[in-house]
Amino acid sequence: MPTAHQYVAHLEPVTGTTVVRLPDPIPSGATTNDPWWPPRWLEADWLAENVHTFDVLHLHFGFDALPPEQLVDVATVLRDHGKPLVLTVHDLHNPHFADNTLHLEHLDVLVPAAAEVVTLTDGAAAEIVSRWGVDATVVPHPHVAPLDLIGGPRPSSDRFVIGVHAKNLRANLDPLAVMDAVVRAADEIPDAVVRLDIDEQVFASDDERGVRPVGDALRQYENRGVDVRIHRRFDDDELWLYLTEIDVSVLPYRFGTHSGWLEACYDVGTAAIAPDCGYYAEQKPCHTYRFGLDRFDPESLTTAVHDASDARDRVASASRQAREQERARIAEMHESIYRRALFRAGSSVAVPR
Repeated sequence: MPTAHQYVAHLEPVTGTTVVRLPDPIPSGATTNDPWWPPRWLEADWLAENVHTFDVLHLHFGFDALPPEQLVDVATVLRDHGKPLVLTVHDLHNPHFADNTLHLEHLDVLVPAAAEVVTLTDGAAAEIVSRWGVDATVVPHPHVAPLDLIGGPRPSSDRFVIGVHAKNLRANLDPLAVMDAVVRAADEIPDAVVRLDIDEQVFASDDERGVRPVGDALRQYENRGVDVRIHRRFDDDELWLYLTEIDVSVLPYRFGTHSGWLEACYDVGTAAIAPDCGYYAEQKPCHTYRFGLDRFDPESLTTAVHDASDARDRVASASRQAREQERARIAEMHESIYRRALFRAGSSVAVPR
C-alpha cells in the first residue's frame, strides 16, 4: 500500500504477474479512494475486520502523521492473525519534516515488526543494519516516467538550461540557498541560462506554512536574468515536458534519502545534480555537491554545474528495454520477498511493547 502510488504500480511486470495487489480502501468519510489518504489499512480495528482479505501487508507510505502507538496496534493485529508485514524503507529522514524524531519513532516500530524489510540502496541498507540490526533486501527504484517516453529523443536547443524547481517549498527544499551559486556558474558558461520554477501554492493568501517570504525572495532572481516561472503544480504530462526542456536539474535537498525526481530525470535523459546527503548518488548516476541540514559548500555546486555542462553530450539515461527488463526483475524480487515473508509468518515477529 498504497496501490495507487506510481512506485507501487511499477512493481508489477508489464505483462503477467502472480501477485495481486488490492485496490486502496476508501478512506473513512470519503466516497472514492482517490486520494487514498488516510490509509484504512493502518486503522487497527478496520484492519482486524479485513485481515482475511490478504496474505501480506506491504507498507510503503502513509504513516507520517500517525502516533507510533497506532502502528504498534497494527503490528499486533498482523502478528495475532499470522499475517506478515513487508516494509519498504523509502526514507530514513522524512523529506517533509526537518525534525526526524517522529519518523524514526515510526521506523522503531515498523522495522523490527516486519518479516521482510526492503530499501533502495546499499547505503540505506547499511544504516538500517546499524540502527536496528535488521538486514534489508536492496531492490532498485523502478522507472517513474511512462515506458513510452523512456529513451525517446530530446528537443534540440542552442542553450544549456539549468533547472531549479522549488515545487511548493517542501520542508527539505532550500532553493534560495543554492541560487547564488547556480547563477554564478551559469554566468561562467557562455550558453547557459537558469530556469527557476515555483508552484503557485507558495504564494497562496493564507500561507499557513510561512513560505511566502521565501517565494518572494526567489522571484527577485528575475532581476539577475533568471527565467522565473510561477504556475500550478505540474501534472504528469507537464512534468515530462518540463524535464525535457531543461538540460540539468539541481536538487536543492537539505535532507532526505532517495528521490523519485532523480529517477524521472534518468528516464528522460536529463542530467541531475544531487546533494551528498542521503543516498542519491547510489541510486542513479548524477553529479553531486556538498549540501545538508547545516552545511553547504557553494564551490562544490558551481563545480558540479560546470561538470554537467562539460558532460552534456554524455548524460547517463535509461533505455526503455533496460527499464522494462529491470521492472520484470523487480517484480520477481518482490514475489520472492513475499514468499519468504509468508514462510516466516509462523515464526515469532517482534512487536515493540
